[in-house]
Amino acid sequence: MPAFPPSLARYLPALALIVLSCTWGYTWVLLKQGLVYASPFALAAQRCVGGAVALVVAVKLMGKSMRLVAPGETAVLGLVQITGFVALQTWALVEGGPGKTAVLIFTMPIWTLLLAWPLLGERVRGKQWLAAASTLGGLLLIIEPWNMHSSLFSKMLGIGAAVCWAVSTVLLKRLRRREPVDLLVLTTWQMIIGSVPLVLLAELAPGRSTDWSSHYIAIIIFLSVASVALCWWLWVWILDRVPAWEASLSVLGTPVVAILSSRLALGEAFKASEVAGILLIGGGLALLSLFGWMSSHRAVQTR
Repeated sequence: MPAFPPSLARYLPALALIVLSCTWGYTWVLLKQGLVYASPFALAAQRCVGGAVALVVAVKLMGKSMRLVAPGETAVLGLVQITGFVALQTWALVEGGPGKTAVLIFTMPIWTLLLAWPLLGERVRGKQWLAAASTLGGLLLIIEPWNMHSSLFSKMLGIGAAVCWAVSTVLLKRLRRREPVDLLVLTTWQMIIGSVPLVLLAELAPGRSTDWSSHYIAIIIFLSVASVALCWWLWVWILDRVPAWEASLSVLGTPVVAILSSRLALGEAFKASEVAGILLIGGGLALLSLFGWMSSHRAVQTR
């Protein structure tokens, strides 16, 4: 990203998280629409391949080298963050439908909190626990784990996708501490490596042929360029600037946007638990922002 004045630069991670949450939130609506035209695994492979192409074009346009700096770590990240996450996410949608089972993916912050402490030394401290409790409590009200009628298998698939995301988050932070890897190039190679098994899976899994209508092409372009290429790069960029647990909690704005957009698009009524969950998540994110602002304000005053 270009250089910004310090007064503006400190707000860029928050702005990036807003863009990411809004885009990924609306992605759930488009995924539901896309499944009308393609089988689930074909849709998964097509949007990741499209994302890889978009990222390669971006790297070339910016005049960057495609040299792979940390091939082993990048391959593991691609297989865990792209192949593992997307495959398990798609499988969860197939087994349990696009409802609460899929939202189990957003238990990711819980697993990240558990992993970031021993592996990264990143701890939630003091008043930060209030923001964490509010945000995770809101997530529980939205998921309603006590009221899920889908199979245990589909739930485990959703949790597996969440764990893949959390593990890749921690691995990415560890890699960036050791290697000065270009973030855009790293994201591009992750997408290329992770897309290969998804293409093979789409070929092997039974499913109907893709209906390449103009509507579906528009959906794939948005999913590839915005949801996959842009958002995964933004996620890597954000992780490079804030603690893993904080970024993971902040991305919980995504299920809020997903619920709002799906309810508005489909004309469905809001449930009381969803409204309460949205308010708790919003309150937790507001507290995270407030604590971050207070911390930066104190840092400026002590200089």
